[in-house]
Amino acid sequence: MRPPHREEIDDAENRARTRNIGALARLWTFIRPYRARAWGALAALTVSSGLVVGLGEGLRRLVDQGFSERNPMLLNEALIILGVAIGLLAVAIYFRFYLVSWLGERVVADIRKAVYNHVLSLSPGFFEVTRTAEVLTRLTTDTGLLQVVIGTQASIALRNAITFIGAAAMMSVTSPKLAGIVALVVPLVVVPIVVFGRNVRKLSRASQDRIADVGAYIDESLAQIRTVQAFGHEPLDRLLFNTRAEEAFGAAMERVGARAILTTSVIILVFGAIGVIIWMGGRSVVNRELSPGELSAFVFYAVLSASSIGALSEVISDLQRAAGATERLFELLDARSNVEPPKNPISLPRPIRGEVAFDHVTFRYPSRPQDAALEDFTLSIRAGETVALVGPSGAGKTTVFQLLLRFYDPQKGQVLLDNCDIAQLDPAELRGATGLVSQEPVIFSADAWENIRYGRPGASDLEVKAAAEAAAATDFLDRLPNGFGTYLGEKGIRLSGGERQRIAIARALLRNPRVLLLDEATSSLDAESERSVQRALEGLMRDRTTLVIAHRLATVLKADRIVVMDEGKIVDTGTHDELVRRGGLYARLASLQFDFDRYALEEESARSKTH
Repeated sequence: MRPPHREEIDDAENRARTRNIGALARLWTFIRPYRARAWGALAALTVSSGLVVGLGEGLRRLVDQGFSERNPMLLNEALIILGVAIGLLAVAIYFRFYLVSWLGERVVADIRKAVYNHVLSLSPGFFEVTRTAEVLTRLTTDTGLLQVVIGTQASIALRNAITFIGAAAMMSVTSPKLAGIVALVVPLVVVPIVVFGRNVRKLSRASQDRIADVGAYIDESLAQIRTVQAFGHEPLDRLLFNTRAEEAFGAAMERVGARAILTTSVIILVFGAIGVIIWMGGRSVVNRELSPGELSAFVFYAVLSASSIGALSEVISDLQRAAGATERLFELLDARSNVEPPKNPISLPRPIRGEVAFDHVTFRYPSRPQDAALEDFTLSIRAGETVALVGPSGAGKTTVFQLLLRFYDPQKGQVLLDNCDIAQLDPAELRGATGLVSQEPVIFSADAWENIRYGRPGASDLEVKAAAEAAAATDFLDRLPNGFGTYLGEKGIRLSGGERQRIAIARALLRNPRVLLLDEATSSLDAESERSVQRALEGLMRDRTTLVIAHRLATVLKADRIVVMDEGKIVDTGTHDELVRRGGLYARLASLQFDFDRYALEEESARSKTH
């Protein structure tokens, strides 16, 4: 399936704003494995709530029998019973707090792992329409909300719900007349909870979205801090960030204001009703329709009910925020990659030869469905052949790499590796047979050992060193304070562009792939480093199928065949000399874009004569 378009995501978010707390029910999938602890927490919660409600009956007996009959023995018994009840209550609260907190932390950790693992499986097409910072916010802020709800607020909600039910039942037993009056008040309390609760939930979702906007802007501006400072963009970035921060503050205050109105309304209605009940109950005691103990117990139950409803009104807004967070997280879990592994994958023949073929391929990116990146594209590459792809920007060169790595599936045609349709292969096996060196090298926030070993995690230190030596990276790595163990900074900021590229090449060398993809791998190197790396690449490319996206003459001259592309189609093929003699697009590109460095040409000519 294709990933959702931005418009579809917006529609999904708009629909999410109309849902209710029922969205939290989906969390049961993650709670189910720990249901024994969940039931234990519920049992401890029920016991503690029951003990609190039971205090009302003790209060009735104490007033009617202890105070009214002036019986000191009953006072002593009441104290002992109270002490036992408090002890049991403390034990129940301990287990409730521990089990609920453990459940919250455990479930949120599982959700984070599930979301992250799923997002890693999504194809690059998903990230064309989804901001990385938005995913980050969902993994941190939204899961944080769930931790609070599962580990604290859900317990509070259940405890108060049980307490309210118990207190309401005891009120009915103690005085049906007064309980009927309380029942008339309940709708007056429920209506503002429902009305304002919906508004609070809507505003909570808007607040979370504004926070995501803030995170996205921080991520983008700090990741490109050198460009920001080089262009003196700091004042404007501060202004734009302040605007987003104020928007987030405004959305948060709207939510806080709505929540404050909700809580205030409930408190006024509930405690106003309690005052009326006490007045009516007092008249019943004067008329001997109720005993003082029964009135005391009823007021105790009424206060319990009121405080429970008040707590529920506050918790509901948190539950609504958590419902929004749940929806956002499950949107990620429900997202489907447009590249699905086959249910019964076939295996590549062994040994892998590295024959590559594109058979009448037409492809459009999900974010640009109206433009064909490749159209009826047919290309066959023999095992061990080196093919250079050249053409203007937007010709479709990078798309060839993207399809060969099966980051996307073509709408028409097939991509074949050793005569196997790559759509029928396990993506892990397919990508295990390839090695990629991109034009913009990716360096992780780690040392050189880890960055180079990323190509083959089980490689030994000697193998890593050998790959670095072949990529002409050993000299500058050995000069670092801790050599290969030196932290390279976030995204390799402590290295130059050429040094980062050489580490990326060492990573590919260590992987030892059958099919090598070079996206102008030497574009960031100076002339001396380029010559060193080119020699290393010659050894790497020998007896391997190599596709090169080329912008420099030194790269093109090494190719067995040059494929000239324009607007997603092949417009010419041949060697450098053949294409130059024909004129046309390649000849124009050669004169305008390729680096005709005299020294490189002479060196290449001398090397050709030597061979």
